[in-house]
Amino acid sequence: MKRMFAVLVVCSALIAASTLSASAQVVVTGTAGNAHFKFAVPATWNGDLVIWNHEYSLNAIAPFTINPANPLDGLGPLAAVQFSQGYALAASTYRQVGWAVFQSNHDLQSMIDAFESQFGAPNRILVTGASLGGLVTIRAIESADLGNIVGGLTICGAIAGSRNWDGALDFRLIYDAVCSAVPGAAIPGGAHGLPEGSSITAEQVALAAHQCTGILVPPPLRTPAQQTRLTTILALTAVPENFFLRVLGFATFGLSDLVDDQGKLHGKIGTGNANVDYGHAEINESIARVTPDPGAHNRLENNYTPTGDVGGTKIVSLHTDKDGFVIVENESEYASRVPPGNFTTAVVVEAVPTHCEFTAAEVVASWESLRGWLAGGPQPTPATIQGTCLAVAPIVGGACRINPAFVIPDMDSRIRPR
Repeated sequence: MKRMFAVLVVCSALIAASTLSASAQVVVTGTAGNAHFKFAVPATWNGDLVIWNHEYSLNAIAPFTINPANPLDGLGPLAAVQFSQGYALAASTYRQVGWAVFQSNHDLQSMIDAFESQFGAPNRILVTGASLGGLVTIRAIESADLGNIVGGLTICGAIAGSRNWDGALDFRLIYDAVCSAVPGAAIPGGAHGLPEGSSITAEQVALAAHQCTGILVPPPLRTPAQQTRLTTILALTAVPENFFLRVLGFATFGLSDLVDDQGKLHGKIGTGNANVDYGHAEINESIARVTPDPGAHNRLENNYTPTGDVGGTKIVSLHTDKDGFVIVENESEYASRVPPGNFTTAVVVEAVPTHCEFTAAEVVASWESLRGWLAGGPQPTPATIQGTCLAVAPIVGGACRINPAFVIPDMDSRIRPR
């Protein structure tokens, strides 16, 4: 019966979403606090607001535009369903590029102030987000003064927070230890990412990595030495091969932005590896050892390492098991901090490693499971979310790959503790 109810709810939502009428009160974009926002409020607003937080980007996000064919663009993957269910929707860009959590609470507060000035305070707020937006969501739940936040949904979220930078630092310094002596493979900068003011491009980084590892060609075209070096790096970092260049880019350009931005770490390094044992004698001997600047370390921890202090807010989190960019161990790290009665994680087991590539059914099932929980139902489990997924899949499309038996590894098994 519960599964049938979920099917009917989603079916009616999709029918309504497909026929957005002129009476729908779709609000154009605006600017507040150096970030751009967009609101959409249905004519029959239920009084609740859903906030969407977007992913990590090193490019400035352009202002939201109004697409006549789809006025809900930019408000998240569930916008059509949520709007048809009567929720008002809101999303903000970030005033910072990259690791935007230094100012994200301020961005959201400015957005809420603008929303309330036009529509009044919402009865309840549900905060959602993907990738970095998952961490923005958690920080908002834990520490932002936005109003009555009752629920959260994170999708492939970086919810272990600043500890993800330990993994980025390790990847960059392991690359340097393995590759810096290979002709044409050295990348300047090391633990700083890149030297301040560097003009090196992503294409140049990729070509350097190729000189060391042959990453740009299929395995049969690599030299034995290239394959050995690539295998060593991947074994020590547990990064899937198809994520190698993406993670190296993050550990180069992302780290550089984090360190050099005067609104972030002011040119200082916030994480280190002075006492890390990499389980490899040659790497332990040759890798650069870095001690973080105490002030930068504290600033990075504060922006942001989650506390788990969520009050009564209920959170559902969805992740893939093989994500090589925002690793699934983020879920176990956050679960170790938050009360178990406030947090449910469902893990999708995929055949090929991806970042945030869920089916429509998996995302809708997570949303509907959170809604049912907020409506007074029992706390969802991975098994019940998978059941809801199977119920809605014939309508919304996509496979249901949530494995209730999946055990999320501890973060220390993937990113060596400092």
